[in-house]
Amino acid sequence: MSVALFALGGTIAMSGHQGGVVARLTAADLTAGVPGLAELGVPVHVHDVDAVPSADLTFARILDVVDRAAAAVRGGASGVVVTQGTDTLEETAFLADLVWPHAQPLVFTGAMRNPTLAGADGPANVLAAVEVAASPAARGLGVLVAFDDDIHAARWVRKTHSTSTATFASPNAGPIGHVVEGRVRVLAAPPPRTPLDRPDPERLATTRVALHTMTLDDDGAALDGLADTHQGLVVAAYGVGHVPSALAAPLGTLAGRIPVVLTSRTGAGPVLSHTYGAVGSETDLLRRGLLNGGLLHPYQARVLLRTLLAADADRDRIARVFAERA
Repeated sequence: MSVALFALGGTIAMSGHQGGVVARLTAADLTAGVPGLAELGVPVHVHDVDAVPSADLTFARILDVVDRAAAAVRGGASGVVVTQGTDTLEETAFLADLVWPHAQPLVFTGAMRNPTLAGADGPANVLAAVEVAASPAARGLGVLVAFDDDIHAARWVRKTHSTSTATFASPNAGPIGHVVEGRVRVLAAPPPRTPLDRPDPERLATTRVALHTMTLDDDGAALDGLADTHQGLVVAAYGVGHVPSALAAPLGTLAGRIPVVLTSRTGAGPVLSHTYGAVGSETDLLRRGLLNGGLLHPYQARVLLRTLLAADADRDRIARVFAERA
């Protein structure tokens, strides 16, 4: 039994600097500073990837890490841990989950307090992530996020606070398990899903998906010409999937040219399908050709839509996948 750990920088890997903390700690540094890790009896093979802030991560970089993680599994690893900054972790873990084909756990983690601060949470999160990655109880659950001794399914997790160490939550489902006294306890396993086709690297580089968040008195000017520059659009609508009535027709026109996915900007709960009937309601927009994003939050929907478009999925395929996963 062994675990591979890939370090991508972020708060967890930062150290002091005159102008503020910067990423300096290596994967070996991260694991050397974790009390109790050696006592697990699980060899951890460390790998440095890109010591960059998570704001600089890309689809291509994360898919490369997924490839390296898969190679580690094929080489005999019982599971894999990825450490990175938390700002984009909900999106990177979701992307990895879309394409991860293995039963062995792929576990993302990070930290909210850098190592120069009292109560730095990085060591505890690394320990928990390794415990999850090595646990038979975590097999077959897809990609996971281990943070603050909670275990979240990547398909449901959100970053919900800018500074709290309990920032990661799954508003629609709750954590699927916990790490208690070193024991991995899985309480609610997510249903299995078939991995999606990997995006074509060349298509991925040229596939652009916009995200438009509805705000009070939105005039929709930002949508003008969007179908000429982007291959898809995610709308973060009010409530259960509503937009100003004046934007219903323009969105319907866009949906006739590119896939447009309707999501909620609220952070939890679904887009409805047939409750409200006014112009600009969810019923009206779906009738105009928008796709229902269901429980997917806007950032997840954008990751999913871009992944599908870059894999050359047609509109029918995109509609089916969203219906299955939303």
